[in-house]
Amino acid sequence: MADKDPRPVVVVTELDDAHADLVIAELGERCVPVARFDPGDFPNSLTMSAYIDAEVDPGGLLGWLTTPSRVVALGAVRSLYYRRPTGFTFSGLDPQATRFAAAQARFGLGGVLACLPGCRYVNHPNAIADAEYKPTQLAAAVSVGLDVPATLITNDPVEARAFASQQPTIYKPLYLGAYDLDGQPASIWVREVTAPELDDSVASTMHLFQARVDKRADLRVTVIGDKVFCVRIEAADPQLLDWRYDYEQLSYTVVQPPDALVVAMQAYLKRFGLIFGCFDFALTKQGDAVFLECNPNGQWAWLEDETGEPMVAAMADLLQGAG
Repeated sequence: MADKDPRPVVVVTELDDAHADLVIAELGERCVPVARFDPGDFPNSLTMSAYIDAEVDPGGLLGWLTTPSRVVALGAVRSLYYRRPTGFTFSGLDPQATRFAAAQARFGLGGVLACLPGCRYVNHPNAIADAEYKPTQLAAAVSVGLDVPATLITNDPVEARAFASQQPTIYKPLYLGAYDLDGQPASIWVREVTAPELDDSVASTMHLFQARVDKRADLRVTVIGDKVFCVRIEAADPQLLDWRYDYEQLSYTVVQPPDALVVAMQAYLKRFGLIFGCFDFALTKQGDAVFLECNPNGQWAWLEDETGEPMVAAMADLLQGAG
């Protein structure tokens, strides 16, 4: 049945994004209009004009965003799916002019996209940015009643060694940005550390150390609006600290999360103004779920392939306005 709402769903992401492809295809099956673009295409193939004039529109914003194939009325966007946009690039400008132009684009084009009237954001880009800080995540998790491992965030080698001497300890990066090793993209994995190996180089920047959880499995819980998809992830090697290291040895089981855990996760999302999030928990041998992190813009589609859970449909419901 054709969707009767003429307002488009806007998807903001890079060209190569399998998650966006799946959701857009689902929306297409429902005859929901979709406009997709990447801010990284600005200004070469993307233009915007936004008018703020209370005498013309009490809603505060009129205008258009134009891509090579679409013209989107800024005041008539149904929802915006903020996925994985690339950064702005400006060819032919010197470094200082490039920095200036990128800042103007960020606060101009980005600022307009952040205040579309009547738009449902999945998720709002400002909320995503706030929720990406791991210290903020951990503090928020504690405040809503989630179980959180003892954690130290420091650049003091003495404090780091003292912490690691008290219990088995892991190190994890506070943020995963681009990192190259010998010219090749590399990942920084969660790993166990001991007090003797924490030398004075700890002082060079901030580090996150955490008590290692004696776990038997992991839980990946994807919350999409009011729908909750909980998957138990088990590795063939029970000592694997970070299951992302080797997907080939993983098995997946759909499980029902406890009601109290669902309530706490919804409270966590509400605290940040999110309606979607990917939670990671360590499942202890006693069956307790210990909060590790929540990615406000995480990956989830591979879990539908592994389990058959209708996650693409749930995301399309949310963007369409049915969930």
